[in-house]
This record gives sequence, C-alpha cells and structure tokens, in this order.
Amino acid sequence: MFGQGRTYPNPGIRTSLMPTLCIILARAGSKGLPHKNLLPLAGQPMIAWTIQHALAARGLDKVVVSTDGREIADIARGLGVEVVARPPELASDTATVDSAARHAVLELEKATGATWDPIVILYANVPLRPRNLIDDAVAKLRATGCDSVQSVCPVGKMHPYWMKKVTGPDSDVLEPYVENTVYRRQNLPPVYMLDGGIIAVTRESLLTEFPGQPHAFLGQDRRALITQPGEVVDVDTAVDLKIAEARLGTGV
Repeated sequence: MFGQGRTYPNPGIRTSLMPTLCIILARAGSKGLPHKNLLPLAGQPMIAWTIQHALAARGLDKVVVSTDGREIADIARGLGVEVVARPPELASDTATVDSAARHAVLELEKATGATWDPIVILYANVPLRPRNLIDDAVAKLRATGCDSVQSVCPVGKMHPYWMKKVTGPDSDVLEPYVENTVYRRQNLPPVYMLDGGIIAVTRESLLTEFPGQPHAFLGQDRRALITQPGEVVDVDTAVDLKIAEARLGTGV
C-alpha cells in the first residue's frame, strides 16, 4: 500500500498476552490556547483528567506521559505516572503524533528491555471521554487483529454535502463542495470525523515509517469506535475550554 518504508527491530515476540502501553502526549507549548495542558479545569490541571482516564482503564498495563514541560512532568509524577522526556525537535508545533509516540516507545524499551503491544495514544488536552472508551478500543484491536482503532463521532449538520466552496473572480460564487441533491438531514449518508478520544495501534504499525505517508503509522486495517457528539471534548480553543468546564461542572 505504501511502498518501501522504515521499520524498527522488535526485541520481543508478539503474542495476544503482551502488555499494553499507554502514552499520554502532553506538549508544553500551544499556539491556539497557550499552555493548554496545564490550564485549571474543574479543580485540577487539564492533563490530570486524561491521566485519571488512563489509570482507571482495566486494559492498560503501563501509563507514561511524554512531555517537554517540567510542570507537566511534575503533575504526572505526582499522580504516580512515569515520564518520558521529549526532545525539543519532537515538541514543536510541526512535530507529528507518531514521531513523539515512537520516541517514547523506543526510549522505554531501551531502558527496560520490555516490549509492549498494542500501544494506546491519548492526548492530554481531552478531558472528557466515554467511561469505557480506552478498554473498548484495546479490546477491538485485539479481537479483530486490525492495525489501529480510532474514535469518531457523526459530523451532524456540518456534513460535507452541505458544505460550500466560493469561486469566481471575486471569490463570492457559492458552489457545492460535493455535488448532491440531498435536501433533508435524514437523507444524508453517514459521515464521521475523528474526535481525538483515542488511538490504539499495534507496535508494528506505529514503528513503521513511510516517507510521504503521514498516517502510515495507523496501518492498512483501520477500525472505528463510534462516539456520540459531545462525549469527547478536545480542547484547542477558549470555547472548547468553556464547554469542558460546563460539562465537568454538571457531571454530564
């Protein structure tokens, strides 16, 4: 599918009983919402919610935080979680999710001699997830033998069939983004968007790189867990933060 790529040696033999590693990605910087992973949210720092989600999951054997931030590292250690120090080149706003996760896996394997498979990747700026999302993703990955599982939610009325593009010499001519004749919402075909709740991936897929294929780490057999709108809150803006505060404040 992807052509020639780069793989890393596997120090162990993969079996269905291999332990599961969870990597929480928590970069110190953020352009959209500065220091978002440290922002106070319903009585604790943002990242603490994700750490608690991971520690409450039954299907995880080890939880670590990958970060370049000292304060984030202190919070993680205070909650009993090991920290993998992320180098600056993997903590920029152009660094990829998979490169940071690969670094954490390889550093842990070098330090401990252990091997984990599968790998769960969680974003520190997602303070709300369905209660069983992590365990369900790991279970689906193991049961199906797929390469990766991601959570998605319905796009709702922000459907691509109802999106528009602007064209013409003055960039004001409205045209359909996707040609269609659907008028009623009930007749729209189901479409889903990534909600940021979880990525669960095999070690083999995560540790394989293909130039020019930024999503190659997800493998070829990619599966979905469907959540409902609002069950996952991914905080990237001040509005997202207000939504998370309201949801956590009411216990919804």
